[in-house]
Amino acid sequence: MQDSRVALRHQWLGTIADRYGLAIDSEQTASADASFRSYYRLNGADKSFIVMDAPPSHEDVRPFMKVAGLMQEAGCRVPTIHEADVENGFLLLSDLGTQTYLDVLNEDNARDMMDAATDALVQWQSISREGVLPAYDRALLTREVDLFSEWYVGRHRQKVLDDRQSAILKITLDRILSHNVAQSNVFVHRDFMPRNLMVSSDGIPGILDFQDAVYGPISYDIASLLRDAFISWGEAFVIDTTIRYWEKARRAGLPVPADFGVFWKDVEWMGLQRHLKVLGIFARINYRDGKPKYLADTPRFLAYVRETANRYDELKGLLYLVDQIEGTVPQYGYTF
Repeated sequence: MQDSRVALRHQWLGTIADRYGLAIDSEQTASADASFRSYYRLNGADKSFIVMDAPPSHEDVRPFMKVAGLMQEAGCRVPTIHEADVENGFLLLSDLGTQTYLDVLNEDNARDMMDAATDALVQWQSISREGVLPAYDRALLTREVDLFSEWYVGRHRQKVLDDRQSAILKITLDRILSHNVAQSNVFVHRDFMPRNLMVSSDGIPGILDFQDAVYGPISYDIASLLRDAFISWGEAFVIDTTIRYWEKARRAGLPVPADFGVFWKDVEWMGLQRHLKVLGIFARINYRDGKPKYLADTPRFLAYVRETANRYDELKGLLYLVDQIEGTVPQYGYTF
């Protein structure tokens, strides 16, 4: 399969090589993500390019192309699509560089870089309109969070919940989902995190990995940005950055609550749904796709879950379940 994809990719590149001065033998792996997509960098006449290889049996490049157009409409910096072979799953893209936010973020530059990221996020959300992207509705959110039970609890921890545990989980997830779907909707990148933001000389971030964008809860992307799989921030910084985003969003006329306290709860509960989903996804990637490295980051997400659930009495049952699933000594009291 791999050899045939390489041959097919190089055959396609050969048909467009003269147009861009492509040196096919300069091809190097640029990155590979948790999906079946892979990316390659190769030299052109006067600049480098990125080739996306998305096997059609697993991936579809059309959503990427659609969302790229929307993001360009919003004034965001995304890869330019120079050439496309939709049938075979190849795109020739402009190269946004080699450094991600994750590569360079530190305590000294974090405020400025996160400000630039939230500027771009507000731009993206400001062109939102219903009916353009798939709805991030309760059904889709439920399918995502169910990955926690199936893959993390069942497959990774090999636990079968008893009737009481199952009831607690059902009640808790219902509370989380009901709260989240009550939020106002905007365009959602769905993986707006430092690993998918590229550093540039003018400070405007390049945005990648947006093909799964949807129309859903406004708190989702800011929660993704600040509660990341690969880097954690102190609560003071998270709250300050969230406030700064909220103020920008209000000025832009986005449908955030007028009371920041209400919005903060929205962000926390939305983040909690994402944390549970990601725990399931990381387990699935390991057992189904043979990519074990993501499991190393599950402790970070378990910490996010515990911290958030402990702040709300309605979510204390989740603390009990996590301790039962992990076999750990309780860190917090249970009142549910």
